[in-house]
Amino acid sequence: MLVSVLATVLLLAVAATAVLVGQPGPVRGWLAADTTAAAKAPATPDPAPTPVLRAAGSDAAAPSADGVRSALAPLVGAPALGSRVNVSVVDVATGRALFEQNADTPTTPASTTKLITAATVLAARGPAYRLTTRAVAGSHPGEVVIIGGGDPTLAVNGDVQQFPGSARLDRLAAQVRKALGGTKPTRVVLDTSLFSGPTTGTGWSSDLIAPQGQVAAIQSLMTNAGRIQPVHHERAPDPRYSDPAMSAARAFAAQLGVPSGAVTQGKAPETAAGASTAPGQAVVPGTQLGAVQSPPLVHVLDWMLQQSDNVIAESMGRQVALAAGKPATFEGAAEAMTAKLGELGLPKDEADLYDASGLSRNNGISPALLTKLLALVASGKQPALSSMFGGLPVAGWSGTLQDRFGTSTNSVGKGLVRAKTGTLSRVNAMAGELVTKDGRLLVFAFMADATSTDNDAARAALDRLAARLVDCGC
Repeated sequence: MLVSVLATVLLLAVAATAVLVGQPGPVRGWLAADTTAAAKAPATPDPAPTPVLRAAGSDAAAPSADGVRSALAPLVGAPALGSRVNVSVVDVATGRALFEQNADTPTTPASTTKLITAATVLAARGPAYRLTTRAVAGSHPGEVVIIGGGDPTLAVNGDVQQFPGSARLDRLAAQVRKALGGTKPTRVVLDTSLFSGPTTGTGWSSDLIAPQGQVAAIQSLMTNAGRIQPVHHERAPDPRYSDPAMSAARAFAAQLGVPSGAVTQGKAPETAAGASTAPGQAVVPGTQLGAVQSPPLVHVLDWMLQQSDNVIAESMGRQVALAAGKPATFEGAAEAMTAKLGELGLPKDEADLYDASGLSRNNGISPALLTKLLALVASGKQPALSSMFGGLPVAGWSGTLQDRFGTSTNSVGKGLVRAKTGTLSRVNAMAGELVTKDGRLLVFAFMADATSTDNDAARAALDRLAARLVDCGC
């Protein structure tokens, strides 16, 4: 609830600033050439800004289970949602379940899986953790090894980037040239050994994979989450490199003036004890020549949740595996994420994971697990997790919910529903938090994995469920 209150204060402040700029009032007098004009300006107060995220009141009226059931039951049966609709709605203040329909049944979650990914990587690494991409001296003079550190948000330079403020290859190259002194770079070696195993997940549809799909091969080095052009497309095609690591290494080589033909796959040499890059001395193989770091993890997760970026999600899952001492593979990530759920006191047996993005149709997550996770995050009992709410899309405002809640029946949810969506063919889901018109904070998970082929109709039906909760006195 504290997170919602703080978000409200911040957004109201931003809105108030916008009103001041748009309606200058006395400011016009202060800046006028004729200072006497200020005295004649009418003292008209600025109108109160419209709240975007209503604060959750601690004394707000609690909805009744009977009231919520009466409000939602007719909508759950919408034809567009199909024959399998599993639901969990929980009152955060009391932890009481207000509506359940097959709430403990594992359901194909699609991208609502990313809620588990965000929570477990924050628990494993912490919100301030940064991902490091390094360059070291190779085995021969002029040879530079770039070591992928699992940062999918790297940019080539300041002009070509999908994620503003991310680490950049041109800056890494500048460090390398300085460290090498008079030695000219002649060859680049690509080391992607941090990640291992298959680069695509079990249960992934082939049409989702590069080059035209919404996910690239999962490797420990890439730029712009594997995108060929640093532009995010909500729906396919969203073209990606077939070998994003090699493409990034060649972009790095270009920054060093090394031809693409002189880029090879390999392994960095071990760092020698007492290695030095002092002027006039030969650079010892394995000596670090430069390093760049990603923004803090909480920032990276904001991008992942807002854009539902599958490549970032898989990279984050591997960070959970690495923190647990497991291989950075699909299997290692799934095992580590599941174990971390148990450490957080959540029912890990209600998650059957094959990936961290939700692209796998083999995944199964229960609605109750998602609401228990969201309630834990909202409770403040795990402070490291609370920051994930900042990245959740806001209805009618941002991310994958920016263009939703637009109909007259759903518009009441604008600005008051903050949720992660999930979509695959005949799978539609939404899970997050909302504040009712009485000021009560609820968490919810609506999951349907046998929907009609009309995804837009299924999305609208989910929006109606959330909007009804917002508007329900219950």
